[in-house]
Amino acid sequence: MKFTILRNELNEAIQHVSKAVGSRTTIPILSGIKLDAGFSGITLTASDTDISIQSFIPLETADKTIATVVKPGSVVLTAKFFVEIVKKLPHEEVHIEVGERFQTMITSGATEIQLVGLDPEEFPVLPSLMEEQIVSIPGDLLRDMIRQTVFAVTTNESTPILTGVLWNLHDGEFKFVATDRHRLASRQSTVASDDMRFSNIVISGKTLSELSKIVPDQNVMVDIVVAENQVLFKLGNVLFYSRMLDGTYPDTSKIIPQSFKTELVLNTRQLSDSIDRAYLLSREEKTNIVRLVTTENGGIEISSSSSELGKVTEQLSVSEMRGEPLKIAFNSKYMLDVLKVIDSEELFIGFNGSMSPIIIRPNDHQLSLHLILPYRTTN
Repeated sequence: MKFTILRNELNEAIQHVSKAVGSRTTIPILSGIKLDAGFSGITLTASDTDISIQSFIPLETADKTIATVVKPGSVVLTAKFFVEIVKKLPHEEVHIEVGERFQTMITSGATEIQLVGLDPEEFPVLPSLMEEQIVSIPGDLLRDMIRQTVFAVTTNESTPILTGVLWNLHDGEFKFVATDRHRLASRQSTVASDDMRFSNIVISGKTLSELSKIVPDQNVMVDIVVAENQVLFKLGNVLFYSRMLDGTYPDTSKIIPQSFKTELVLNTRQLSDSIDRAYLLSREEKTNIVRLVTTENGGIEISSSSSELGKVTEQLSVSEMRGEPLKIAFNSKYMLDVLKVIDSEELFIGFNGSMSPIIIRPNDHQLSLHLILPYRTTN
């Protein structure tokens, strides 16, 4: 194999696929990135068996030549070194040549680097998916839906299904749900689906976080191909394969109340800043407990305390308050996670007493919903 390629294009493709390289893999070939050079372009592939990412670099675009292939072929190079080396090469052009026993020479300007390559025949073959079920979604919307739900997955591997985000698609409504049993986040949107339907598709939260990093910033469409146990994301010249998580996701619909005894509408930023200040003390107690109390003057009081540091109390005005007086305690870290992803100037919070789930959603739409379980406290 022998080809010349522009460093920036090669580096960009490497950055994409390297997200699929297993950091603690026991299979040596999976610690590498596979390069395939052909007369249509250069393809880079990485996989950790759960996710696989492939990036294609065309030989030329409308305005420039990107690569020239002298001799087609394949090799697998250890990602740990290949990623860092390409990033630090001194010249715009990179020459890569593979000799006997996959010895690989990388030349850039006056720099020559020799790497021991691995046999590409040992690299796993990417899944072949029937492209019968395809959903198209704007990239920025997909990123938002991931961002507004993925933080609520559990990190406890004893319940593997809850480490993922549940996907359902019915009548053009695409819905994401995540929960760790203490909180829940959901986000839905209308998408072009051609009467396609699916349910109980669960994708790892870690996988979705990696995916969101490579979804292009500009408003491009992402095609999502849903197959039997794999999902493929098509992002221009990048293909991102993910294995679905096995198991049945719990039915969370029954825990979401439809009416409330106490309702508040207030400024998202003001509440976030107030709870952030209260969090500083609650964090020191290792409990993260913050209390919210409605006041007689039609506002609320946010407070937290630390046995060593003291107490913080803050009065907040609200835009609207309806229903019964309330005193409730909750995990301030969970609340801050929600407030960071609320995309509305004002938010709605619904309560059904001090021991029932707290519901938070934007005040100007109902596309996203968040639930937090309160704390039982003695005072």
